[in-house]
Amino acid sequence: MARRIRLGVIVPSSNTALEPLTSAIVSSISDADLDVSVHYSRFRVTTIDVSSAADAQFQLEPMVAAARLLADAEVDVIGWSGTSAGWLGFDRDEVLCKAIQDATGVPATSSILAMNALLRGLQRRGSSESVEKVKPKLALVTPYVKSVNDAIRANYAAIGHEITPERERYLGMTKNTDFGNVDESTLDAMVDEVVTEGGADVVAIYCTNLRGAGRAAYWEQRHRGSNGGGGGGSGSSRGVVVLDSIATTVWGMLQTLDGVDPACVKGWGAIFQQPTTNN
Repeated sequence: MARRIRLGVIVPSSNTALEPLTSAIVSSISDADLDVSVHYSRFRVTTIDVSSAADAQFQLEPMVAAARLLADAEVDVIGWSGTSAGWLGFDRDEVLCKAIQDATGVPATSSILAMNALLRGLQRRGSSESVEKVKPKLALVTPYVKSVNDAIRANYAAIGHEITPERERYLGMTKNTDFGNVDESTLDAMVDEVVTEGGADVVAIYCTNLRGAGRAAYWEQRHRGSNGGGGGGSGSSRGVVVLDSIATTVWGMLQTLDGVDPACVKGWGAIFQQPTTNN
């Protein structure tokens, strides 16, 4: 009998992209010994900017309340599929995940904690002698306004990843429902620019209401063996890796579970072939 696994996902209320994409990723799991389902719970989020009112949407209480509802379904792991820790501080997701586990007894992870774990793994690849020599050239693609992007860039600079202006693209939007309407051609152009003009070899699609997860494998294939004009770095050996924030949530949940290899996900990009690690 296949092992039944229930994934619980916390969703911003106005998000329209992550549920169909997350379900599609999970449906691609090829392991006949696993029977994986995904379940969702929402809390109110409508606007993204750096105002105190927008930041207040991400208080612990409503997020933990959403997690409690998922725990009622006896899910095996809970994932926060949102990127707010990128501008509010990575520690916010660490505190959130601990609060969820304390409240429900269910292990928890997040899009950004998983993304940063993957980034650390990519940084270690290629050399046992010097991490610095293989530090990825990270790019940031978002729908957000400049002030949000600036905060994200500052938080990554603080952990040793400078995101140069050439490796950054944003759309200047604040309304979450608008993010879900961004078309593939716009995302294609943004990714092409940060790779070809900025020399990026790791591209973070930083919003779980962008429809980037379904394009990740295409972008990686398109830029295979390329790191743009930047030269050196890690791109010359592995091409471009896409860290889509919807996909990293799924990766993070799967790698949290004992005996489950995220490589069971097929067709959704290189991250699912990365070695598992603690995030």
